[in-house]
Amino acid sequence: MIYDVIVVGSGVAGLMAAIEAKTSSNKVALITKGNLFKSNSSIASGGINAVLDPNEKEGIHFHVVDTIRACFGLENKKAITYMCERAPYMIKKLVDYGVEFDRDKDGNIAQRSFGGGRTQRTCYVGDKTGSAITQALIKKAKSVGITFLANNFVMNLTSLNNRISGVVALRRSDSSVVVYPAKSVVLAGGGYAGIYRGHTTNAQDYSGDMLAIALRAGLTLKDMEFVQFHPTGLHKTSYLVSEAARGEGGYLINEKGERFVNELERRNVVSYAISQQIEAGHKVYIDLRHLPKEKIETKLPSLYKAAYNQAGIDVTKEVLEIRPLAHYSMGGIESNMTKTSIKGLFVCGECAAEGVHGANRLGGNSLLEGVVFGELAGENALEFTQNKEFLPIDYNLVIKDQKMVDWIFDMDTSKNFNAMRVSMGETMFKNAGIHRSETSLQKAFDYLKYLRNETITLHCIDKGRHNNVELISILELRNALEVAEAVVLAAMFREESRGAHHRDDFVKDDISLQKSILISEPKKGYFDVRYEDKGFIKFIRNLFKG
Repeated sequence: MIYDVIVVGSGVAGLMAAIEAKTSSNKVALITKGNLFKSNSSIASGGINAVLDPNEKEGIHFHVVDTIRACFGLENKKAITYMCERAPYMIKKLVDYGVEFDRDKDGNIAQRSFGGGRTQRTCYVGDKTGSAITQALIKKAKSVGITFLANNFVMNLTSLNNRISGVVALRRSDSSVVVYPAKSVVLAGGGYAGIYRGHTTNAQDYSGDMLAIALRAGLTLKDMEFVQFHPTGLHKTSYLVSEAARGEGGYLINEKGERFVNELERRNVVSYAISQQIEAGHKVYIDLRHLPKEKIETKLPSLYKAAYNQAGIDVTKEVLEIRPLAHYSMGGIESNMTKTSIKGLFVCGECAAEGVHGANRLGGNSLLEGVVFGELAGENALEFTQNKEFLPIDYNLVIKDQKMVDWIFDMDTSKNFNAMRVSMGETMFKNAGIHRSETSLQKAFDYLKYLRNETITLHCIDKGRHNNVELISILELRNALEVAEAVVLAAMFREESRGAHHRDDFVKDDISLQKSILISEPKKGYFDVRYEDKGFIKFIRNLFKG
């Protein structure tokens, strides 16, 4: 089947892009590799930032200022201004689509405080805002006639003369490689915090697929070293304890009952403070006991239930142990207001690096970025299709991908891909997580290089081709390792501490390094790393010591 526009990803960015790209006469498809309702957007619990009155210029100005402040010098002011000015209109559009935001006693949309913001500008639906928005957008997308192609794992892009022509995907039902021609394509398939397996709020299948695809297509990645660790994940299960819990007045304490950080500081500050407590041998808890039970049950219902079901804790009476977890990736595919260097290819959401988060995202801005730039990407994708013909598909790429799949099936292995993915996550958290140094990053790089070589020997033990979980896991691991290497190289290259990137051996920021780092992969396994606007600087550090 051919489509005018194909959108990859079913989070709020992808759904909004598909909706905006759809007309009464064109064909738009949304591809997702798994369950339509499963996305990081769905677990974005706390809220979405917006000044509700578009005429409140001072409030919008301070939204811009707070967002820029959180970027630590790596902001795109044009994109940030566009996002903040578009915010009130997006809230109205979401309400029109059926999102039932919480209301105050006067019937107005209620807003709560979030870390890094000077005013209460975060709109919410209890502590399940992302899920509520996602469900409303799915319903809207269905009503306008979007075609949903679930259980399709996108492997590569096809293009001709630097113009997009379609996507190559693995159909999970029978493990066959198929191609979907399109006039324009939008990548909105999420970020890469899932490479920290065992130390992340992301689902297991979040492996940075969009970014690995982008590298193979010749695109450039930007700001890959900046991974935001959410301060409060449930210690036992990695469940996301929403920032709403602190926004509603929750305390962070150690086992002595001592508060040690301003709970509404920026996330990098709070996460670092918690990690210091843990490294010093303390346990860290979120304390809601001083809040009225009714407030917890109405404002934080998901947390109330999850704490009891997953940890056996009644948060109205007991403290809940937490730890920082990799949550959001500021880096992504380099783009200019959703446009990429490939004509007809657009990116939005967490997989894109628009410069609205810079070195450290402001809480409540991720859902906003998703809907604002999802809308823009959809508009741009639709506009690009006007008076365009479908391009021929280079089936050599399709054949190459099918041969790779057949090869993974045809041979045997004694290696455990799940163990490799877990060990990669442990290595990334320990050596390229909240704390980093040249020594630790070198260890991470060496181990990733070893694992990347080992993936060549991975094959399916189960030879059945119907919904083969092993095949997808092997392909995800390959993508995750490719992206993880990019993260480590960028972290090595940035010899300073800035935002979410903390180097124990370079604890201060360096004004001369107030530039984004760009990464490309001209040849498989060989990365070019350079500072933006500083000319080409090849990464020549001795990465292969010994």
